[in-house]
Amino acid sequence: MTALLLLGAANATELTIPHELYELDNGLTVILAEDHDVPIVQVNVWYHVASKDEVAGRTGFAHLFEHLMFQGSVNNDQDYFAPLQEVGARVNGTTNVDRTNYFEGVPAEYLPLALWGEADRMGWLVVDEDRLANQQDVVRNERRQRYENPPYGTAWVTLLANVFPEGHPYHHPTIGNHEDLEAATLEDVKAFYDTYYVPNNAVLVVAGDFDPDATKGLIDQYFGEIPRAADPTHATAEPVVMTEEVVVRQIEEGVPHQKVWIAWPSPALHAPGDAELDLASSVLSSGKESKLYSALVLDQQIAKEVEAYQVSFGLGSMYIIEATAAAGHDTDELVTSIDAVVDTFIAEGPTDEQIATGVTNYEVNFLRSMATVSGKANKLNSYYYFQGDPDWGAEDLARYTGCTAASVKAAVTETLGSDGRLVLHIVPPAEEAN
Repeated sequence: MTALLLLGAANATELTIPHELYELDNGLTVILAEDHDVPIVQVNVWYHVASKDEVAGRTGFAHLFEHLMFQGSVNNDQDYFAPLQEVGARVNGTTNVDRTNYFEGVPAEYLPLALWGEADRMGWLVVDEDRLANQQDVVRNERRQRYENPPYGTAWVTLLANVFPEGHPYHHPTIGNHEDLEAATLEDVKAFYDTYYVPNNAVLVVAGDFDPDATKGLIDQYFGEIPRAADPTHATAEPVVMTEEVVVRQIEEGVPHQKVWIAWPSPALHAPGDAELDLASSVLSSGKESKLYSALVLDQQIAKEVEAYQVSFGLGSMYIIEATAAAGHDTDELVTSIDAVVDTFIAEGPTDEQIATGVTNYEVNFLRSMATVSGKANKLNSYYYFQGDPDWGAEDLARYTGCTAASVKAAVTETLGSDGRLVLHIVPPAEEAN
């Protein structure tokens, strides 16, 4: 059995996901992780392409391709979901600033179907004018539904555009811009596919109830003939440094309350300070006794809700505090009170007990995320992508268990103590701030 192992019973830091890592001749990286606890198999493919790899004037391509990859191939000229859903599979795909992934959870006997489907669209996807036009409309409507029409939906776009400067890979949202999506030509899209959706730019994870030898044979049969391409060039970036406060005030129809976001550039995923800021969030806003909640919601009663969190990306992150004003109060009051809480937190730091509580909560959530076959499959791919080691779970958890009150205070001081930050106010027209 090769399920998640806890080595040393009570010590959750000593954990591993046994696996086999190898590479096909065409450059496809394969990670196999047997787990016979339940009769299911998870197929999880990460392509190392994301919105960070797009160029100016052609944003949104990675997410557009997430849609196009479900539109049919040479050997399966129908909706990709159809044959898999007939056998009870759970199928989807996601795109973010760092990567694109696709995954299928299938009953064990249908592993060949899942592998064949992924190989077929990797090597023989069909993209034509009709499919492209259809998905351009779908994605543009998605942008309207997710970003433009909902209350506060534009906040994410504004945060990225102001924390990450023009020219930075994270400056634009993953959904892309309307004008770029509309201007995309069939030649543009085919070139993007030929560059990034190639075996030597992908990692295939198979986790669950399977026979390794038989599965290797299927992988070689289905993926082996897809030709290797030139290795793509991926975006890089230096850490973002903001030297002054940027204030953005947006007046939006349809928002029910005044709301504010304060965002600082912060350490990248897995970098020193990243875990400490996660733990700082638990002290600042997790539970009614947390510093921000108790001050703004309970004591001063100027906020309806408040939350602090680290948004971790591979090339650099954002630390965000967001708060919604209570009736009769405004976002400028919120900023003043948030700053007072943060200043006190920087001066005093957290207690050992607060950090211990945060670590315990993180351990529980971490182990829960590793408890399913799908969770293990995605962790294997994520760790390989960001660390070059699929079995990096123990090291990841140790980032948190090794934190101290002093290290959290230092990270908070370095990040939240900086003058460089974005303050975004979104208010209804009738409550426009003076």
